[in-house]
Amino acid sequence: MMNVDSEKLERVMDAFRRWGYLQANLDPLGHFAPLPHPELDSPGEAADAARRIYSGSIGVEFMHIPDPERRQWIQERMEAEQQEPVDRTRILDQLVRADVFEQTIHSRYIGTKRYSLEGNTALIPLLDEVLNSASKKGAEQAVLGMSHRGRLNVILNIVSRPAAEIFAGFEDVDPRSVLGGGDVKYHIGATGVYTGTSGHPVRIHLVSNPSHLEAVDPVALGRARAKQTRLGRDGKTRVLPVLMHGDAAFAGQGITAETLNLANLRGYNVGGTVHIIVNNLIGFTTNPSDAYSSRFSSDLAKRLPIPIFHVNGEDPDAVIRAGRMAFDYRYDFGTDVVVDLIGFRRHGHSEVDDPTITQPILYRKIKDHPVLYQIYAKNVDLDPQPYVGKFQAELDAAEKAGKSMLRKPPMRLLPSYWAPFHGGPYKPADEVDTGLPAARLEEITDGLVKYPEDFHIHPKVQKLLEQRREMGYGKRPLDFGMAEALALGSLALDGVPVRFSGQDTRRGTFNQRHSVLIDIIDEKEYVPLCHLAPGQARVEIYNSELSEAAVMGFEYGFARDYPEALVAWEAQFGDFANGAQIIIDQFIVAGEDKWDLLTGLVLLLPHGHEGQGPEHSSGRIERYLQLCARDNMQVCQPSTAGQYFHLLRRQALRKWRKPLICFTPKSMLRHPEALSPIAELERPRYLNVIADESALEAKRVLLCTGKIGQELRIERRKLKMSGPAIVSLEQMYPFPETDLTDILGRYKNATEYLWIQEEPANMGALSFVTPRLKKILGSRVRSIKRAANSTPATGSAKAHALEQKTLITLALGKGE
Repeated sequence: MMNVDSEKLERVMDAFRRWGYLQANLDPLGHFAPLPHPELDSPGEAADAARRIYSGSIGVEFMHIPDPERRQWIQERMEAEQQEPVDRTRILDQLVRADVFEQTIHSRYIGTKRYSLEGNTALIPLLDEVLNSASKKGAEQAVLGMSHRGRLNVILNIVSRPAAEIFAGFEDVDPRSVLGGGDVKYHIGATGVYTGTSGHPVRIHLVSNPSHLEAVDPVALGRARAKQTRLGRDGKTRVLPVLMHGDAAFAGQGITAETLNLANLRGYNVGGTVHIIVNNLIGFTTNPSDAYSSRFSSDLAKRLPIPIFHVNGEDPDAVIRAGRMAFDYRYDFGTDVVVDLIGFRRHGHSEVDDPTITQPILYRKIKDHPVLYQIYAKNVDLDPQPYVGKFQAELDAAEKAGKSMLRKPPMRLLPSYWAPFHGGPYKPADEVDTGLPAARLEEITDGLVKYPEDFHIHPKVQKLLEQRREMGYGKRPLDFGMAEALALGSLALDGVPVRFSGQDTRRGTFNQRHSVLIDIIDEKEYVPLCHLAPGQARVEIYNSELSEAAVMGFEYGFARDYPEALVAWEAQFGDFANGAQIIIDQFIVAGEDKWDLLTGLVLLLPHGHEGQGPEHSSGRIERYLQLCARDNMQVCQPSTAGQYFHLLRRQALRKWRKPLICFTPKSMLRHPEALSPIAELERPRYLNVIADESALEAKRVLLCTGKIGQELRIERRKLKMSGPAIVSLEQMYPFPETDLTDILGRYKNATEYLWIQEEPANMGALSFVTPRLKKILGSRVRSIKRAANSTPATGSAKAHALEQKTLITLALGKGE
């Protein structure tokens, strides 16, 4: 026992609880020197004891957590005299498997990229400990997200895929099967079953990812949330999300901060994520001093009241202990937790890179540094050779099996809930009827406008609901808000779950949705869509954080594991979706071609030139159309409320699962020209092209999409012109060639065809539709549009009005 008075002991211990991590022994190579701190300078027994606890191979940051119970939880476990035992033979076996796998690949596929885990192979026993702890607690599934470094190692040793499948990837068998598609082996997702020491299996899902570091983070959490939602109340204890990060990426990529901020938001909470920073203390060729402004790359996580366990990657026993504490903390408190696993990178960024050019001193030291399993075996007095021999024999056999494979194995098994859905090319047989009878619409309307008797509703909202009742009963034309509510309500009553999210989505940026009613006395909430009928499907509508990338990524992930639901992300303005361009390009657009993974996610992008400036005018139609190929998605712009109703229902009811890019109106949400009679909801289907029945004798035919068509009709009516005909292209992709050909054939007197758009010449749909229109009409197609520009729109409302008037005047010509 220490002969120290309790007050002094507590004072010294408190200093080390706060600052001990700054002097912890964390870097296996000794480059990450302890940081002096005046409160840690005290000598004596008390300081020695505190240093052993808080400045050893584990350094923990937790005193920033405001909750005393949580601080006490960590303190008790760090200061416990008896530590839980570890199975050192199991650890050694895992370290052997991790390092020998990398060495084997390195020697047999020289010059091939694999992004080795060597230098941080303690990740494998760390993951094993986290998943083993989850298994003991009865977890059923784990969703893993990580980038490329160490991914193949994790697929083999944690996801439990056969080594032969990985060798087949290196052999690149059957290249003709992925012409123009597929992805590199260290991006591919995998599923498998992990079995812990208790014998309880945990299904593992390693999420497919692109090279864009950290982009997979919100996707993995969205998938975890969907899986948890399926399981009900205890879903958050039965599905564990684990994210692995690189040190430079964790500190540098903005999507990391966005994803961390989702942790405690009600629409995105997953019961806590175990974050593991696979910390090599280097990013490609960049040293930590140039990669992040603070001492630790993990400092970003201190924005949340969560613990950060720094641990030396060459002390596997400490790594196991850190992993155990991290999982237990997540399980007990339902919050995120970070393990900063500090090691090094034995080779260059990839195996074809020479790191001695940029870090010569570091790599001279690494060159002679023994592999971890050798260090560990010596420290715990075990012979590693039996483990090495056994595993090497497994790899030799697997290599032979991999070389004999005729096709690359998919390394995954899709969940059963994907069985009814398919991708591939569009076929007319995929169509479904989306109309509803008037009686059904009235029944839904009754539920949409009802609220509890003791609910104090805002007078403006009360008036809105009165108007919506009239709309639902056919006494007033429907606006977009009511058409959407009827579509969502009808789906929920038919058993289709609904999830909408985005900035200000519950009310709607343009005051159009009002899906959530707020009591003006106590601000309690009432969601009519959730109270339509007993047994209806779940409806969730959330306001998101002020972010595009993480939230869109989350919703993509959710849609991936809830294909039967209607899942939508809504931009505040369509222009702002470019904040999530990585998610659009790498996941939504290319997921089917790269990974053969489908999604039915809807992007709602408000679009239209109305004099609001460059950032509030364009959803960038041209960007999405440029990304269209192989029927990979749908790009639509419904021009009426009724069309919007049919489009949402079609997206949910068709078994052809493709993303839907839907450009929605702003000024036309309630405009008389865009309203629809209730009868429009009774017709069978969405119209990909809308003919102009009033001008079938016209000589000039204008083709357009969106708001400009309504403005042309308004001006034509104002001028009392009988023509030109105005044909609206409601679906731009897949391009409805047959529908459009049939409709244009009805204008027997037509001699002139013009594509009209309000976007500049280098934007909008012009470059996409022109060759397709010429295929139908030949060289007779001309266009009227704004001049090419570097920005979508002018910042002057008056300049916009002048431009728009000129455009419309030119389009209408002299009349007919």
